[in-house]
Amino acid sequence: MTFWFLLLLGLATYLIVQRSVAHITRTPVWLLWLVLMTPAFILTSWTLIYGAEKSPPPGLIIWPLILSLLLYWILFLSGHRVPENTQSQTQATALQSTNNSTTTEPLPVRPIEPAEETNLRNCFPWSVYYIQNIEYRPQAVVCRGQLRTKANQAYQQIKANIEGQFGDRFLLIFQEGMDGKPFFVLVPNTQAAKQNTKRSLDNLTQAATALTLLLLTLVTTTLMGSQIAGIELTKLKSDLTLLTNGLPYAFGLITILGIHELGHYFTARFHKIRSTLPYFIPVPFFLGTFGAFIQMRSPIPNRKALFDVSIAGPIAGFIATLPLLLWGLAHSEVVPLSEKTGLLNPNALNPKYSILLALLSKLALGSELTAKSALDLHPIAVAGFLGLIVTALNLMPVGQLDGGHIVHAMFGQRTAVAIGQISRLLLLILSFVRQEFLLWAILLLFIPLIDEPALNDVTELDNKRDILGLLAIALLLLIVLPLPEVLARVLQI
Repeated sequence: MTFWFLLLLGLATYLIVQRSVAHITRTPVWLLWLVLMTPAFILTSWTLIYGAEKSPPPGLIIWPLILSLLLYWILFLSGHRVPENTQSQTQATALQSTNNSTTTEPLPVRPIEPAEETNLRNCFPWSVYYIQNIEYRPQAVVCRGQLRTKANQAYQQIKANIEGQFGDRFLLIFQEGMDGKPFFVLVPNTQAAKQNTKRSLDNLTQAATALTLLLLTLVTTTLMGSQIAGIELTKLKSDLTLLTNGLPYAFGLITILGIHELGHYFTARFHKIRSTLPYFIPVPFFLGTFGAFIQMRSPIPNRKALFDVSIAGPIAGFIATLPLLLWGLAHSEVVPLSEKTGLLNPNALNPKYSILLALLSKLALGSELTAKSALDLHPIAVAGFLGLIVTALNLMPVGQLDGGHIVHAMFGQRTAVAIGQISRLLLLILSFVRQEFLLWAILLLFIPLIDEPALNDVTELDNKRDILGLLAIALLLLIVLPLPEVLARVLQI
């Protein structure tokens, strides 16, 4: 189990480093990965030498973590470079530069000609947004002033004016500054000329890629499901028909992950946001898959759309998880609590590690479940339990996770960054009490807190969406927090 945990952590860490910082630093990815993995290597070595029964001293956990983070940051900064000129990176660079309080000299590269500045100023009616200053960045024009009307009305009118004057040359971003005053950013729309070319071929390529990855994931999850069902690998080699024992787990897990991503996909389509089909990630070990994802191919128009697309996945996945988990729990075996009982052991799972899991287990098993009971999960229940974990992980209010998008849409970018930082710290503290959360805590530390903004990132949500967002946070707590002793006595478990 230690080997698979370390392998999973290593792969996940490498992918995060590769996708988040490889394009903005010259420091080799393998070196950054090695520095980040050092604490895990140290703790794994301790476990192999002294066994899992003997806990490592706190200093062996805290100091390697602090030193590795410090060394990682030094290595990152020593090789820092300006990112390549892709559209999303250009937007991020422009927005970060506008939030910088220091003044910089005007750069010679201007997205518009000097003669066009008057036309640009005319796009901002004084009764809507009184423009006071225009700043030129290498790949952006920043327009600062005073908002004179409602944010959404101002964005729609100025967007129409910009399109009328400049066509599709620019994407218009409406962002709240560090001083609380909203400002506009015009970013060259480098994808405008490419939007209608090779669209059909691109769709066919997406469909073929998505189908291929789905079939491969079905194979890998079926293989892992057979082992979860108790079929040894040597028996599988001699009799391939035994693979059918892995189909319940495979279909259950793929259904949950697929519906989660389809929730994102169809909501994005509803808001006219281009996105890819769901792509599964097959792996021939551990759970058989690292999950699934979709890629957004066009900007998100406003915070309402950001909220809807972000929350649709966890809600859809959770709705798909509930019936599968209840059926699987009802067909699981109740076993006595033992030293092997834990959150990561499906053969002896203590349901009291999660409030929601305990409630669902009691609902499915009734009086069979007692205070001294653990669960030997049915393969369908394993898939459902993983569905809960996927829902909880995605609802973490950090950066580019679904939960990070949700709090960004609810509270704005600045508050979302603060919430993400606090969430990281709380989960890291919780991991010292419950080591099962150590992997989550480490992963969250390296997920960027800054979330790419919507085009209109100022207009706030309505009350219904705010309430739904708070319910999503409550669902996260129900999954993550252990069952309180008072409630355990009431449920008699």
